[in-house]
Amino acid sequence: MKSLLQHIGSPKDLKTLSEEQLPQLARELRQFIINIVATKEGHLGASLGVVELTLALHYTFDFPNDKLIWDVGHQAYGHKILTGRKDVFDSNRQLGGISGFPKRNESPYDDFGTGHSSTSISAILGMAIASHLKGEKDREHIAVIGDASIASGMAFEGLNHLGVTDTNVLIVLNDNAIGIDPSVGALKKYLTNVKEGKTKAENIFECLNLEYSGPVDGHNLSDLLKALNHLKNRKGPRLLHVITTKGKGLQKAEENQVVYHAPGRFDAQTGERFSKTAGQQPPKFQDVFGYTLVELARENEQIVGITPAMPTGSSLKYMMHALPQRAFDVGIAEQHAVTLAAGMATQGLIPFCTIYSTFLQRGYDQIIHDVALQNVPVIFCLDRAGLVGQDGPTHHGAFDLAYLRCIPNMVVFSPMNEMELRNIMFTAQQGLEHPIAIRYPRGRGVTLHWEQPFSKISIGKGRELKKGTSIALLSVGPLGNEVMPLLKHLEHPEEIGHYDMRFVKPLDTELLHEVFQHYQHVITLEDGCKIGGFGSAIVEFANAHNYTIPIQLFALPDEFISHGTVEELYDICGLNWKHLKSYIESIR
Repeated sequence: MKSLLQHIGSPKDLKTLSEEQLPQLARELRQFIINIVATKEGHLGASLGVVELTLALHYTFDFPNDKLIWDVGHQAYGHKILTGRKDVFDSNRQLGGISGFPKRNESPYDDFGTGHSSTSISAILGMAIASHLKGEKDREHIAVIGDASIASGMAFEGLNHLGVTDTNVLIVLNDNAIGIDPSVGALKKYLTNVKEGKTKAENIFECLNLEYSGPVDGHNLSDLLKALNHLKNRKGPRLLHVITTKGKGLQKAEENQVVYHAPGRFDAQTGERFSKTAGQQPPKFQDVFGYTLVELARENEQIVGITPAMPTGSSLKYMMHALPQRAFDVGIAEQHAVTLAAGMATQGLIPFCTIYSTFLQRGYDQIIHDVALQNVPVIFCLDRAGLVGQDGPTHHGAFDLAYLRCIPNMVVFSPMNEMELRNIMFTAQQGLEHPIAIRYPRGRGVTLHWEQPFSKISIGKGRELKKGTSIALLSVGPLGNEVMPLLKHLEHPEEIGHYDMRFVKPLDTELLHEVFQHYQHVITLEDGCKIGGFGSAIVEFANAHNYTIPIQLFALPDEFISHGTVEELYDICGLNWKHLKSYIESIR
């Protein structure tokens, strides 16, 4: 059978096909995505689930004149392939390649960047209002949003406003009953009842003044095209309820939708995942968190766990299995998660609120107003701190040290290894005077034998790992592990003193006075932004105490870091032992 996809370079080419040819193109597009992701890795299940929907939208509407937003953007692979990026799609998420998410400066078809969820309705409404004010009455504005994302507070804020406008906005609700993990909450139950025909009361979306259509089979191109063409001729706020299967077309991905959200490398024909490594390796920081939390919670009945929709990614799933009554997935609702934890803490519970660093940004007011201002001892466990790799700038945990350090009452801790993570968790659950943020990276640690007896950590105290003669290297977090290879490659390693400061706030001022009185040079090393971070805190300390020795900051530059492997990105940013060696040799 003659290939169709090879001749599709734009939506204009797509529209030369007959409707009868679209199912074949859907099969080719789905296999194209599978073949590339199987070898290059990336998000798989979400894009497989919307292949037919992607084709139907581009076949029906006039993008980019009409506006289209994908929420969350990891379902946009088919969209990228159809809009001129097919020949470079194998560079997806690779250093120097295209982004794994929609990106405005990458293509005129990417109308809004969506690496985080639940932003599409507000953004598309903003575009629609702009079109209305400019007299562009016929332009359509479409947001594709998942059932997990639409349950977020921000999405409801957008729906609330949308329903009192007369803008040309079409919300396509991609209902597959799963985000990264299965969807949760009352809205999920409502949508399930809608799909099963059990609802007799008013439709919730019609009550919000949206014209509701559906549910429609999201894998039936004929039904999709019929529904979209009907809605294209309607005006005002509309919602199309589409039912899809995440991972559609690859049996393994349909059967295990959580794992195949982003499965790593796999066999494109069978779907079997390839083992990345052989032999014993240190566990991931996330798993150390998860196992340790269960271990502590079995001994301390006041401990509870909270996550906003990331039980698998954060490893809270272990507590959800072992102690389900004390572990809570609240859905994509970071603000709610933070304040829920605060409420629990006021009543004597000990909440471990585990949130990706980049997602905690979404709950910043709640950190300040509901936690820190009231000095409520919530324990924040910030997963994915530092650079996370190929997900790129929407997911890098680059700013947490800076945005938390400036908040009164906050304690900020960054463990160098897994044992330090375990020990600070052990310490925190024994009782704190203030809230604490414990931030740690994505991926594996450095310690094989991490299940050792707990040891209490003194809040605000760093540790001297090696005494030196002239240059003090002050590190926080896992980048401190770059010092050992550095010492092996220096001609005079005895010059270097290494101090794991551990706490960015409060600083160990006693230890810092010793350092500044003993050494001639100070180097700071951190996996966060240079402005306002750990290095800035050290400079502030030196200025406050009139120390004048040179201080060199090794940190992330004042820019959004692209996507690539973690190793590639840290090398580009100058954050490894080779760059430290070069600087040390330059100051001798």
